[in-house]
Amino acid sequence: MDNIPENLKNLSAQLPSEVTLVAVSKTKPNEAILAAYDTGHRIFGENKVQEMTRKWESLPRDIQWHMIGHLQSNKVKYIAPFVSLIHSLDSQKLAKEIDRQGGRYRRVIDCLLQIKIAKEEEKYGFSVEEASNFLEHLSTNPFPHMRICGVMGMATFTQDQQQITEEFLVLKHFFQTHKTRHNLEILSMGMSGDYPLAIKTGSNMIRVGSAIFGSRQTH
Repeated sequence: MDNIPENLKNLSAQLPSEVTLVAVSKTKPNEAILAAYDTGHRIFGENKVQEMTRKWESLPRDIQWHMIGHLQSNKVKYIAPFVSLIHSLDSQKLAKEIDRQGGRYRRVIDCLLQIKIAKEEEKYGFSVEEASNFLEHLSTNPFPHMRICGVMGMATFTQDQQQITEEFLVLKHFFQTHKTRHNLEILSMGMSGDYPLAIKTGSNMIRVGSAIFGSRQTH
């Protein structure tokens, strides 16, 4: 716990001013989140709905909670009242449910389109073509309670820096192509292992856990 403020301070000092840091707090206890919170940090990322809801109920209300994990449509209702940003919008079915729940709680829920740039089969996300078509569909058939404010993608888990860079460039090209027409602001790519490369490629939002909180807890 003692290292968290120092870790966060050191990491934040390295980042360009335009890059938003999401502190990935999944599996971490409330005490660890509060240690980061006490430094002034307010943006935390969780990948499980139940865990995020539990933390939201017991931690300070000015925390901005980001859902960074795969999200099932039937779980949207639990986070719809409070979630600040959903990073993992990966299907039209999910978009429809986010919009429906946003209407139920009379709010607009911000989302990032998750685009599959990695070679790994198990990664979720729209293909580049599917994402383009979906944005076009939304421009004529908007969802009033859901806003696409950017894109997110995860590179292949590999040591091959060239491959990671090429995958990030696919996402960057998509972002730049659609940015103006669809009012996209966030290019979210880069995690603990590859965020320096992501920032170099143009990312303005990174998700970092272990560099702040230490190694992940295992259950």
